[in-house]
Amino acid sequence: MPNSALLTDLYQLTMLQGYYEQDMEELAVFEFFVRKLPENRGYLIAAGLAQVLTYLEQLRFSSDEIAWLASTGRFKPTLLDRLETLKFTGAVHAMPEGTVFFANEPILRITAPLPEAQLIESRIINLLHFQTLIASKAARSVLIAPDKLLVDFGMRRAHGSEAALLAARASYLAGFTGSATVAAGMHFGIPIFGTMAHSFIQAYRRESQAFADFAEANPDNVVFLIDTYDTEAGAQKVVDLAAALHAQGIKIKGVRLDSGDLADHARKVRIILNRGGLNDTTIFASGNIDEYKLEKLMAEQAPIDGFGIGTQLDTSADAPYLDCAYKLQEYAGIARRKRSEGKATWPGRKQVYRNYDDNGVMSGDTVTVDKAPCADQPLLQWVMQGGKTVARQPTLIEAREHARLQLNSLPASLRQLSNTPEYLVIISAELQALAKKVDEYNIS
Repeated sequence: MPNSALLTDLYQLTMLQGYYEQDMEELAVFEFFVRKLPENRGYLIAAGLAQVLTYLEQLRFSSDEIAWLASTGRFKPTLLDRLETLKFTGAVHAMPEGTVFFANEPILRITAPLPEAQLIESRIINLLHFQTLIASKAARSVLIAPDKLLVDFGMRRAHGSEAALLAARASYLAGFTGSATVAAGMHFGIPIFGTMAHSFIQAYRRESQAFADFAEANPDNVVFLIDTYDTEAGAQKVVDLAAALHAQGIKIKGVRLDSGDLADHARKVRIILNRGGLNDTTIFASGNIDEYKLEKLMAEQAPIDGFGIGTQLDTSADAPYLDCAYKLQEYAGIARRKRSEGKATWPGRKQVYRNYDDNGVMSGDTVTVDKAPCADQPLLQWVMQGGKTVARQPTLIEAREHARLQLNSLPASLRQLSNTPEYLVIISAELQALAKKVDEYNIS
């Protein structure tokens, strides 16, 4: 995945030129947060921190990049000289990946010299926004069908190769069983799953011969796509082939449905398979499935064992973006606050504390100034100092387990796919007082 220092917006570099000329290099504090949850979202899942930390540790301008910047004629030699040696030297506090969070709660805090903290804004938003978006979408299916095989099928319609790979990671972190994207297995150790396409069947004169040849070529992963022509007839051909395959030591693992009334077809196919002695052969379904269709299939008690969820997941089709921001909250030891209409921020370094009821269910969060006394659980943790991670970071498996525990502690009302109530997030008296103090500054 690319981590070029030029993966930024032009205005970051033009601001750096101004900062350096005015010797504005004191410590700045920026925070990443979501202003408002999308419609029908009761919570979000923090994801992408691992990629952010890698980006920060590796941040450098190459000689080719410096040369290209020089060729544009936009930048002075003094800035280009600074960029040649620039690296991230700051600190990072963040919520662990897999943590549930809500609107106006910072999930990442950057403390670094102002030019460094400014430059990284665009890529940090890019990384945190996308994986948080996809993990939050995936979690909805996980909660609807907690005991089902859920596979990310969305690579082909993802918005580019990095999006496909990170969508596989984010959905797995949120609780999906795995992905059809092979590179996700290599890069992240995510279990990969696959069956066959309709083209494989169409390439043969006889559907049964296609099944037989596929089974012989893939004896350990025999999952037949049976709806190319007639779904129930396809299921019967699978039954008819079973004895011959069994004689070769090949077991039919499953069949896949990809079109039509999935619940109706699944019931009919289940009867055919069971009647043919294939009681252990699973039924896997795909075909423009999202959490809403999944909820309907679960309510209908369709005999489907697993689902491939693709386009709707990897594009987060019903909520394709988050209203997120990375804003300056402190500079040179003085709290700062944006007061723009509809986009005002809470100033200063902040911490988020979470309260749980006696049953371990989330009951409310408090956003307050950093280091303010609070008996609840602090969510932002120190993860980087001096541009280097300060401790071993959780593996993807560990982050996935953290996400599972977080989702298990959600109030039942927030698990709904729509009409979710607003979770209690308290802005502390200390933070409100700081905002009032900042508003009284003489800004001219």
